[in-house]
Amino acid sequence: MKFTCEKNSFAREISFAQEIIASKNSLSIMSNVLLEAAEGSLSLKATDIKVSFETVIPVDTMESGAVTVFCDKLSGILATIPEGDISIEQDDSKVIVKPTFKKVRFQLKTISSEKFPELPVANDEAFFAIPSKSFKEMISQTIFAVSDDETRYFMNGVFIEKVPGGLVLVATDGRRLSYVKKDFDANIPDFKGVIVPPKVLGLVLKRAPDEGMIEIAVTEKSIFFRFGSYRISSVLIEGQFPNYQKVIPESQKNRITLKRSDLLDAMKRVAIFVEQKSRRTFFAISNGLIVISSEESDLGTAREEFACDYTGPEATIALNYKYVEDPLKVMDSENINIEFTEPNRAITVSPEPGEDYFHVVMPMQIE
Repeated sequence: MKFTCEKNSFAREISFAQEIIASKNSLSIMSNVLLEAAEGSLSLKATDIKVSFETVIPVDTMESGAVTVFCDKLSGILATIPEGDISIEQDDSKVIVKPTFKKVRFQLKTISSEKFPELPVANDEAFFAIPSKSFKEMISQTIFAVSDDETRYFMNGVFIEKVPGGLVLVATDGRRLSYVKKDFDANIPDFKGVIVPPKVLGLVLKRAPDEGMIEIAVTEKSIFFRFGSYRISSVLIEGQFPNYQKVIPESQKNRITLKRSDLLDAMKRVAIFVEQKSRRTFFAISNGLIVISSEESDLGTAREEFACDYTGPEATIALNYKYVEDPLKVMDSENINIEFTEPNRAITVSPEPGEDYFHVVMPMQIE
């Protein structure tokens, strides 16, 4: 195998591969990226067994071939080389990497491409296409609410299900829930609701463009994404996702409307004196006014008040400030609604005017 290519384009894809690879053991095939050079193109593949990645870039091929190299070290090499063309050549059990414009060369040991695992594939007819930007927005509204409690593995991903006319994404950690639904003018095949690991959704969120379409296929055990020259897949999380409909309040009696930026800025200041373990913050609501306060034992307190649109009974609600801050960061509306019925029952945070997403947060004990 021998080819030359533009360093930056090659380094960008090697960096993507490194995000997927989990192992740092240079002797493991799972720490290696598979390079397959053919006439005019180079295919790159990487996997950690659960998540897999494949892409193709144009190269000037002198000799076709395939080999795997330690991805972490290759990424480090490319980071030190200035912009320009580089040459990569296989020499027995080594790969030689060198810029075409500088007298420096690197040698990397290789592992046979035959030992690289076969990546999963889905039939073309299983794929459906939806706007990439819309799907990325759905991921942004849910991914942060995924549970990291490995004993409740069925909540360690985002639940995706088909509904008439579109898709629903839901994530919960048992103390908060994020929900988003979008309608699509697309022929989406029927599939049973699936739990998708956040790792692959994070890759899609980071790498998929805002323009154009993203193709998705769901099989019994895997989910597949195609956009541009990228092919990404992931094993699904097995288990029964909680009945999220039971958590969503059917109606709320009281509504507060306020500026998103006002609340976000106030919480950043008040959070300076939040107990780091509980993150408990108090929201005192009265006619036309909201007061946010916190207290950190033996250190101090913080308090801020500002106007809001509210007429109703006075109430004080204790909330984990992160559970309010996280949704606010991904909302793009100028104003938001906070709805509640009782201070000790679930509250709903949503954009004003209402759109296709909302967030449910469980309050904490006042004392």
